[in-house]
Amino acid sequence: MKIGFDNEKYLKMQSEHIKERISQFDNKLYLEFGGKLFDDYHASRVLPGFAPDSKLRMLMQISDQAEIVMTVSAADIEKNKVRSDLGITYDDDTLRLIDEFRGKGLYVSSVVITKFAGQANAVMFKKKLENLGIKVYQHYLIPGYPSNIPLIVSDDGFGKNDYIETSRPLVVVTAPGPGSGKMATCLSQLYHEHKRGVNAGYAKFETFPVWNLPLKHPVNLAYEAETADLNDINMIDPFHLEAYGKTAVNYNRDVEIYPVLNAMFKNILGESPYKSPTDMGVNMAGNCIIDDAVCKEASRQEIIRRYYHALEGIAAGKSAESEAFKIELLMKQENLAVNDRSTVSPALVRAEATNSPAAAMELPDGKIITGKTSALLGPSAALVLNAIKYLAGIEHEKHIISPMSIEPIQTLKTKYLGSKNPRLHTDEVLIALSSTAARSDDAKLALTQLARLKGCQVHSSVILSEADRKTFQKLGCDLTCEPKYQ
Repeated sequence: MKIGFDNEKYLKMQSEHIKERISQFDNKLYLEFGGKLFDDYHASRVLPGFAPDSKLRMLMQISDQAEIVMTVSAADIEKNKVRSDLGITYDDDTLRLIDEFRGKGLYVSSVVITKFAGQANAVMFKKKLENLGIKVYQHYLIPGYPSNIPLIVSDDGFGKNDYIETSRPLVVVTAPGPGSGKMATCLSQLYHEHKRGVNAGYAKFETFPVWNLPLKHPVNLAYEAETADLNDINMIDPFHLEAYGKTAVNYNRDVEIYPVLNAMFKNILGESPYKSPTDMGVNMAGNCIIDDAVCKEASRQEIIRRYYHALEGIAAGKSAESEAFKIELLMKQENLAVNDRSTVSPALVRAEATNSPAAAMELPDGKIITGKTSALLGPSAALVLNAIKYLAGIEHEKHIISPMSIEPIQTLKTKYLGSKNPRLHTDEVLIALSSTAARSDDAKLALTQLARLKGCQVHSSVILSEADRKTFQKLGCDLTCEPKYQ
């Protein structure tokens, strides 16, 4: 994989910039952390070289100065809101994140339940956290938030919220997902700190859009594609342009809320420390791009991938058509077509030739490998076997799993487990390969090639089963599917 982003430079520059921002206030900074602290695969796809856990690693460099405060909305707890990428509820994900952070040696000081109004499930979750020895605070709904500033910035507004006790200069405020109340928690703390004589600061850390890249740079367009369901729109920050005469990229929600935030800062602190929403950010990612052409091409590919994802969502009844329409417009801006994804055409050609589902994969050397449906294997399973045989230098016609080894698995599936499809899925064929590797050098050699599939692009002529989809995810392959079922 070609590298377009200097991750080590990013870790160093980002941590230093945050330290600098802390020093601008009374050694107390509340940092609203947007996006994912780890598993940030979107960033790693559009900025090749960006490690998915970069943000986490950056925080670990300043872990002695930082503590984490988790926020979760009582309204989301009450309705059992689920993280779509993980399939778990926000309250369960809060516990998962706490374990992950602590496992990395980061200090999680407390959880704030926002929008609290005595919801039964929120009360139960609070007790559960307290039983685990976790400090819990409650923040409440404020009538007219965020526009009724006189009420918000008063003892009847932020003043009613619990004051969160913190002990370190940097307080990272994060959450399981959007709408959890991160910003309101930060502002509430600024109010309480000011009442206690501490001139604390607020900053925002979001990777995208990248403020110092052009508005229509593919990296920023890819962010619009990623957030098409939220209807976010990248735009020139008008406040930054007016204040400094320089263009900077932000997005509509931050620009819209800035006048309100600015008024709150003035009410709390006497004056605002920022002249624009861009000023509030601390993101240094744009300064760490070392090959712009690589990042542009990776971002174009991500736009196409997101388009297919939206089409799948429509086919499954999970997404609105407007999401796909928006991404289609972004593709037109970049003169992109689906066939610009290298694996699309080979998969469709193979499917048409065999009159059955097929799949294609682009390997690290640019070689395109295909897999077809057979009596024994599904196309995804065949594709993975063909790919690792090629990487191992094993002849395509040579069997690395005996058909006699596959047949008992098929019998188990159909006769005892009630499956109508006798063909092996990708996970099943890899188990069979692992078993064969104990007595076959070829199978053992092929198995060692699986790590080389990470980052490979895959396209299927049909929507894959959940089993095949999860296996590609575990292998680190970027998958797209035609929006139709077999």
